[in-house]
Amino acid sequence: MRYVQVQTFEDEGLKVYHQMRDNAFDKLNSFVADSPKVVNILLQSDLDLISILATKEYYDEYESLINTHEHLICYLATKEQMQALVGHKIHHNCMLHGIRPSESPLSDLSNNIVMLDKITSNENVGSIARSMAGFGVGGYLLPKESPHPYGRRALRVSMGYMSHLKYHIYENIIDTVMELKKDGYKVYAAELTHNSIPLQEIKVQEKWVLIMGSEGQGISQEVLDVCDEIVSIEMLECVKSFNVSVAAAVLIYEFVMSG
Repeated sequence: MRYVQVQTFEDEGLKVYHQMRDNAFDKLNSFVADSPKVVNILLQSDLDLISILATKEYYDEYESLINTHEHLICYLATKEQMQALVGHKIHHNCMLHGIRPSESPLSDLSNNIVMLDKITSNENVGSIARSMAGFGVGGYLLPKESPHPYGRRALRVSMGYMSHLKYHIYENIIDTVMELKKDGYKVYAAELTHNSIPLQEIKVQEKWVLIMGSEGQGISQEVLDVCDEIVSIEMLECVKSFNVSVAAAVLIYEFVMSG
């Protein structure tokens, strides 16, 4: 394995590790991933990967995996150099620079889709992606206002499993829902209303979309009106709701198991 020893931070290939914050974009459409577990998952994907910035300990432990990428630039640094470059303390010893995959056309997503409505938390975007990958739900629909699923923190929370999913960024939720319904999807909204169906009673069809609403306001009535059914999770009356990523995991599991 050939290393590029980090001496200064002037190398153009290193600047991305400092510049790529949560939802930043550059002309290459880059992403940066952190920590061995996440990096190693991405090294096993078919993503376009540019470079690794890591310590000698990381390279020694995962040499065989890294060597499967012939054109990967391997920057060798100490942990102290890595911290100086990114500008804060880190608890890992490697980072990865890659190119965000192009979003898929709406018509090219899987038969099972999770659709977000105004989700604003990077952690929730990443956590839902991890649950989707774990249960085999392959299509992720996100509004342009939400954090990007290949943003630094969202990708880390997904543990790199975002790379197992196809995604599409939509502009108008009503138009997108109507297009999905025309394509044969049954659209379910996760919300507690007077006419919502308990999760244990839901009957899902082969092609389905599950809409998860914003952390604070849930799903608007306008959106609920165009959905086929509204589903709610049975829970104790003294607890008003789950975190959206927890609710998504429960719903996804039940939808997959009953499908």
